[in-house]
Amino acid sequence: MISNIKKKIQEGFTLVEILIVVVIVGILAAIAIPTYFNYVEKAYASDAQTQIKTLLEECKIWKTTHEDFPSDVQEMIDEGAGNISKSTLKKWTFEIDLQQSSDGSSDLEGTINATSLEDMPGGVDKKVCFDVETGVFTGYGTKEECAG
Repeated sequence: MISNIKKKIQEGFTLVEILIVVVIVGILAAIAIPTYFNYVEKAYASDAQTQIKTLLEECKIWKTTHEDFPSDVQEMIDEGAGNISKSTLKKWTFEIDLQQSSDGSSDLEGTINATSLEDMPGGVDKKVCFDVETGVFTGYGTKEECAG
């Protein structure tokens, strides 16, 4: 009976077993944490990407009632054409640079860019850029940097 009590007291994990578990958890964390941050970054950028696509459509509508594309988002909001929530405007500022294609077609050229502000949880001065001609997003949340 005394030997059974000694055996139960001596049972437990060895230092090597604990170190192996700690190393495995460390390896899993080293893989999981950067992946998690990458997903979070893409989620923050998707807010701007969605708004940029909406702005593009609103700019096309603007062009049908005005002679040229809007110069900025505030101009659209002042005339009731910009459908941007106040919470989005606290996180992002938008730059519109659109023109008709130089080849005379009805295609558009130019960019719509978003730059994060202080209220953006992902950080200040992060850029999301959209090239209207190619339809490609670059910058924050993507693998490519914004051109220019």
